[in-house]
Amino acid sequence: MNGSDGKGPRGGFLLPVSMSTVEVPEERLRKFKYRGKDVSVQRRQWRAVSLQLRKAKKDEQVFKRRNITDLSMDPASQEEANQVSLTVPEIISGMNASDQKSCFQAAQAARRILSEQRNPPVKLMVEAGLIPRLVEFLRSSYHPSLQFEAAWALTNIAAGPSEQTRAVVEAGAVQPLVELLSSPDLNVRKHATWALGNIAGDGPELRDVVISSNAIPHLRALISSTTPVAFLQTISWTLSNLCRNKDPRPSQMAVKQMLPILSHLLQQQDSEVLSHTCWSLSYVTKGCHEHIDQVVDMLVLPRLVELMTSSELSILIPSLCTVGNIVTGTDSQTQAAIDAGMLGALPQLLLHPKSFVQKMAAWALSNVAAGPPEHLQQLIASSILPPLVAVLRNGHFNVQKEAIWTVANFVTGGTIDQLILLLHSGVLEPLVNLLTTPDTKFIINILDIIFLLLQRTKKFARIESLCAVIEERGGLDRIKALQFHENRQVALTAQRIIEKHFSEEEDNDTLSLTLDQPRDA
Repeated sequence: MNGSDGKGPRGGFLLPVSMSTVEVPEERLRKFKYRGKDVSVQRRQWRAVSLQLRKAKKDEQVFKRRNITDLSMDPASQEEANQVSLTVPEIISGMNASDQKSCFQAAQAARRILSEQRNPPVKLMVEAGLIPRLVEFLRSSYHPSLQFEAAWALTNIAAGPSEQTRAVVEAGAVQPLVELLSSPDLNVRKHATWALGNIAGDGPELRDVVISSNAIPHLRALISSTTPVAFLQTISWTLSNLCRNKDPRPSQMAVKQMLPILSHLLQQQDSEVLSHTCWSLSYVTKGCHEHIDQVVDMLVLPRLVELMTSSELSILIPSLCTVGNIVTGTDSQTQAAIDAGMLGALPQLLLHPKSFVQKMAAWALSNVAAGPPEHLQQLIASSILPPLVAVLRNGHFNVQKEAIWTVANFVTGGTIDQLILLLHSGVLEPLVNLLTTPDTKFIINILDIIFLLLQRTKKFARIESLCAVIEERGGLDRIKALQFHENRQVALTAQRIIEKHFSEEEDNDTLSLTLDQPRDA
């Protein structure tokens, strides 16, 4: 291990195809194994699982939301139950009236129309210039009912496309919405929070507008032992949007302000609050060692590991994402996750009914395996090798492609005793069986692993031949056949293995390793 206390990049083998590159597969593994943990080359941390996570995030974390409520249950609508609905032209006229009653009725009618589930006339109202008028209503401190209607209407406008969200911001809505977080009226506070969440969810630019308007301290002040759960759900969702996006990331100060709030929310029992909070932490820890340090220092890892065992995917997925992000960090950050018990949770996740959970677990495991031998030893002690082998034998191909990196990291970074334990786990059989896959890069990965296994165990004698084991498992025939593969790099890599370890010239060499009596490296 070098002094950087980290791991290097992990990815596909990208070297040019030539005899010189094929002759050193161990160099390919060492170059692309995640041992340097450089932020600029984070271990494919979101490439490997991004497609599944996009769907999971879409399902569990909607970035903008319209408030579509059963109007019969809405307190404001109950007060106006007998009100005659206004047409859009009447709403436009009423909102520009000078008397308070007409303004209120028009704002309420606008809110009701904007809350329709199908095709609300948002564009028409925006083009009619109603947003600046609604922003004015936000400042009507003596009329909380009018503030409530205006905040709700703006919430639903800001839930639309970016140009509509931006129109709300350009009309000056952010600062009065932040001020309304301190309103004595609970419903006003709720909708101000919701509107700010929609604005922040538009992207990093508007997120930072909300943050720079001092929203975070106001949001923190909303949380107490008496805060209704439904309101905590909205607050936690808004915070998740304040944590999102990395081009640029939220400022260091903003993260510092939010982490104590997130730590508190992580102790809640409500599933939606926990889901939003875990997503927030996953965004914060994504590819940023400084933010990972901040999260580790908050001592939330044991709770995150506990949530990794949740039966609810909406909690399990973002908690696993967060812990997975943390183990892409330095060795000390990874050790903190190990100390919190993450390795105890991974075996059951590798065998989870959902393949994308298995894939995320395999990704996290490979990042632990990319650490020093001490991490590998703790991994072995956690009984993870049997489910890993089960995945390689019977798992979905996308999961197997991720799981193979754990084996690669074992082979490149483990001690000889650890390699023997890996071989004892039965990993060779699924490895050679996977040589029949049509995925060229995957085949090269496996061939490189086999080559390096043979190289590293070559000097150990007095035991069963590794070459014999490979041959018994059908590996030799498959490797021989791959010498004629249409991909030149596959063919040359297979040829290199045969020439180096299975040719007649090698018959007198000892290619054995201790399968019964492990030896020190």
